[in-house]
Amino acid sequence: MNWSPTILRIGDIAIKMHVSFLLLIGFEAWRWREQGVSGMMFGVGLILLLFLCVVLHEFGHALAAKSVGIPVHEILLLPIGGLAFLTRLPRKPLHELWIAIAGPLVNVLIILVLLPFVMTDSLTYVLPGPDVTPSLDTALSALFTANVMLVLFNMLPAFPLDGGRVLRALLALFAGERTATNIATLIGQSVAVIIGVIGVLTGNIIMVLTAAFIFLSAGNEKAETRTRTMLETKLVGDAYNRHALTLSPADRTSRVVDLILTSYQPDFAVMQGNQLLGIVTREDVMHSLGQEPNDVYVASIMQRGFIRVPHTMTLDEVRNVIGTNDGQVAAVYRDQEYLGLISLTDIAEALAVIDYVERQKQLGQPANS
Repeated sequence: MNWSPTILRIGDIAIKMHVSFLLLIGFEAWRWREQGVSGMMFGVGLILLLFLCVVLHEFGHALAAKSVGIPVHEILLLPIGGLAFLTRLPRKPLHELWIAIAGPLVNVLIILVLLPFVMTDSLTYVLPGPDVTPSLDTALSALFTANVMLVLFNMLPAFPLDGGRVLRALLALFAGERTATNIATLIGQSVAVIIGVIGVLTGNIIMVLTAAFIFLSAGNEKAETRTRTMLETKLVGDAYNRHALTLSPADRTSRVVDLILTSYQPDFAVMQGNQLLGIVTREDVMHSLGQEPNDVYVASIMQRGFIRVPHTMTLDEVRNVIGTNDGQVAAVYRDQEYLGLISLTDIAEALAVIDYVERQKQLGQPANS
């Protein structure tokens, strides 16, 4: 089951909604039930308008990312907010600073647009509940308040919120990315603990869930930054398998099965002389065995539209290229010369070796690598 179906596509960006979002909509309808159908429609409509502001916030991030050459193909709506998925993280601190601040700037713009239409005596510090009479003034006041809250909340120095990313970007200008990430993560997780404690003491389950999300996300961001900085130290030309077994178009799936069982190699290049014709993966073979009882030629099951990467790319860049193209393996080339294959599994193994060497250096011990 697809838990996050696409509900709208704007240009290259797919807006997806997690199915749990429906629970929030249902809860709002139930919360306003005492005011009848019109009240329930008002509650649901208000939530949808609030999340429209969230979508615009995420589009601010997306447009800022695009302006520095980083495409965004997906925005995911969750009950606790939205996420814009960048195809890769910004390499320069000033780029991250611009992308991070662009979202809250959209909310500031919405606040300025709403300000002339908001009745100052109707403003509150909390969103309206079913005890309030549904009206245009109520909706405008709620949207105004929500956008103020979005700005204040997102600018908390709690990595990986926007304020935390701003903090990391500023620290990275002087301390380097990994050090900046470590500091921002520590601050972010500390803020998350405070939010979580307040949520528990006040019985606010949304605050508790938000705190858990911030805490876990900060840890994931720290791990991802460490992974990326380590993979950036090695080129793919230094890590691909130079001694990989290859196939010819005349080989059959039975030969591939034998090689998989005896060599533990999961991916195979199909060669004609020095020319790479296609790639056969373990998944291709398993799918063929399930669909075709005959021992077919590998030429009929190989992937012809494979991913190509130059040997001068870093392992992190190759990882991003493979991930962006929803693949598992890429062909490494030096100009027009095919060199070999590299997979996400190979990159993970290279990461383990790099991590081991780095830890040995930190311990002051020689590493045999």
